[in-house]
Amino acid sequence: MADFDQELDASGLNCPLPILRAKKSLTSMDVGQVLKIIATDPGSVKDFEAFSNQTGNELLSSGEEGGKFVFAIKKS
Repeated sequence: MADFDQELDASGLNCPLPILRAKKSLTSMDVGQVLKIIATDPGSVKDFEAFSNQTGNELLSSGEEGGKFVFAIKKS
């Protein structure tokens, strides 16, 4: 995974909590910074794609590591 500025562990949280936590984290970040998110909810894959489209923040990567879903979102 690329370098990131902040990490959010949303493991064990179900929709929409990972998105809400990510939104809150991104609010305190600067444009161009990258937020790494770890989630266990399978629905979060589609959720973060939709979140990126709606907010204009760039979804840099989306994948699975050790049974968890890992995302990198760049604040736009």
